[in-house]
Order: sequence, then C-alpha cells, then structure tokens
Amino acid sequence: MESEREEKVSPVEFRRHLHTHPELSFQEHETARYIEKRLDALGIAHRRIARTGVLATIRGSKTPEGDWHAVVLRADIDALPIDERNDCPWHSQQKGVMHACGHDMHAAVLYGVLQRFAAKPDFHGTLFGLFQPGEECNPGGASLVLAEKPFEGYDVCAVVGEHVDAQLEVGSLGFRAGKYMASSDELRLRIHGTGGHGAMRQLLKDPVAAGAELISRLVALNDEECVLSIGRVEAPGATNIVPDEVYMEGTLRTFDEREREILHRRIGNIAAEIDSRYGVKSDVEISHGYPCVVNDEILVKLAVAIARQEGLHVEMLPLRTTAEDFGFYCRVYPSLFYRLGVGARAGRSHTATFLPDERAIDPGIGFMHELALRILEK
Repeated sequence: MESEREEKVSPVEFRRHLHTHPELSFQEHETARYIEKRLDALGIAHRRIARTGVLATIRGSKTPEGDWHAVVLRADIDALPIDERNDCPWHSQQKGVMHACGHDMHAAVLYGVLQRFAAKPDFHGTLFGLFQPGEECNPGGASLVLAEKPFEGYDVCAVVGEHVDAQLEVGSLGFRAGKYMASSDELRLRIHGTGGHGAMRQLLKDPVAAGAELISRLVALNDEECVLSIGRVEAPGATNIVPDEVYMEGTLRTFDEREREILHRRIGNIAAEIDSRYGVKSDVEISHGYPCVVNDEILVKLAVAIARQEGLHVEMLPLRTTAEDFGFYCRVYPSLFYRLGVGARAGRSHTATFLPDERAIDPGIGFMHELALRILEK
C-alpha cells in the first residue's frame, strides 16, 4: 500500500521530479519512463510516440459507439544544455542540463489535467495527453509526432498547448487570436571570391566587401513582421590579407507562410545581384525550421471566456518573434497556444536562474481541464 501511495504523486511533486532529472531533446528516456509509471498508477492507457514521448488516452464514459471526436493536450518535456544556478531543493542533478524553459511546468499541468479526467471520465469523446519530446531541437518533436499519424480516424476538434511566461502575473493567462508566433529558418551563406594582398585591390574579387553589402541588404528586410539577423561572420584574413571566402549564419523569422517563401526568394535574388557586381559566387542555404503558430480564432474566443468565468486575469498578447514547433499542429488541426503567467520573480527563461512560481500550476490545471471539457462537450 505504501508503494501505491508513492506512485500517485501530486502535480508539484511530478514537476519537481522532472526538474531534478532533466534530459535534452530526444534523450528523454528516463523522463518518458517516469511519465509512464505515473500514468500506470492512474490507470491511464498510454504508448510511446516520437521515440521518447508518451501519448496518453482517456475515452470518456459517455462516448457513444462511433463517436471519434477528440481533443489533444500537448506538453513538451525536453530540457536545455544549461548548468543550473538555483539553490532550490529540487535543482537539477544533471550537470549542464536544466529545465530552463518551463517544460517541467507544462508537463506538470498536463499530468494534473489527466489526473482529473482519470478520476472523473464522465465526458463525451476522447482525450489525448501528449508528452512531446524535442521541442528545443530541429526537426522538432511535433513533426515526428505527426509523422506517426496518431490521431488518424479521429475528428480532432483542438490541439491545445501552453507556455509559461514570466511577464504575466502568477496564474494569469495570455492569448492572441490568429497569427501569434514566428516561423524560424536558419540562414547559411558562403561567399567565394579571390583573396590576396589587401593593398592590391585590382587583383581581388573581394568576398568581405560583398559580404558586408549582403549583410546590410539583408538586415534592411526587417520590418514589423520580419526579423532577420546575422549572428556569425567568419572572414579568416588579416590586416593586409583579404580571404578567399566569407561564411555567415543567421536567422529569419516571419509570421506568414506565404511571406516566408517570398523572403526566401528575395534573399537568393539579393545574393545573386551582389555576386554579379563583385564577381563572387554565393552559396545560399536556408534550412526550414518551425512553421508559424496561428491560433484558431474560435478557440481563442472560447478560451478567453472560460478564463474570465474562472476568475483568472486575462491579457491579449502581441506578436512574438520566438518560434515553437507547436506550429506543426496548427498546420493540420484547429489549435490554441497560450501563455500561463509564472511571475516576474521567475527571471528570464533560457538562463541558469530561471525559477517559475509553482503556484501557477493549480490555476493552469483548472483552466486547461475546463477548456478541454468544454470543447469535448460542444
């Protein structure tokens, strides 16, 4: 009996275990085993997905034969390569790895929601609880999940996910209808020229000068809905030596898939124009990252109404230039991605001292449970 009681942990205990034992993207082996163990204790059916993820399934007791409508609740479970500097009792025991983005909080909220549904499964339809691996790393766990077609045959009414936010007060919620988070693409540009003595410019096809103009032209593409930054430049020359080659890397963020493709073509055209003037040759590689996160407007309207009915503070959010692999779900199903406030004292995410306020877990559970129930009952 004692071991059985230990199995049925609280959401806060669940979160602290994950925080103490973080694992990097697609290495969440022990994390997945722990989640499976906790789901077993609740009597919830589950299976592995995307290698190191876990997909839980609860079919409502009121579901008639032939009814296959469903809601998917998603939480990411991977950690970051950061050495934690917090001194809380549940700090990371894995050197150089830390839950510095709140994924342990997301998983705890989902676990708490599944606890409630398992205890009282008197609803219509099917609830999926997706503990998703690899959000922090291309190609993104969401793309691997969808490649397995786990929801084929179901009428998925909504895929719902959340992210903690230190800019919102503890337990408050943030929403945005329509386009919300940016796509993310990686730029790699290599300019081949003819280097030589810096004083003999007539003999050069200068890749440094071409690269400088290319950076200026690319950065000029920035506007309210386009972010382009070059973060790395390698020109291995010297004061009087122009190199044969310049290498650059950067990122491109947009909020519209059509505009994204237009910008890809413009980048190639700009490079070609500069090539023709400087006599150099540019190799332009654009690696597709995550798609835009676009929230279903009907789901946002419903979520805001529920949050206010629950007495939670609600804020409407601006566009966000960071990216999330949740965008893959948005391409396929009606989707909602929102923010759960953890308070300013949490600090900045992706830092060694990020420490979300656990008081956000309970209102996070209550809201997600009620939202899922209302969608299933509609």
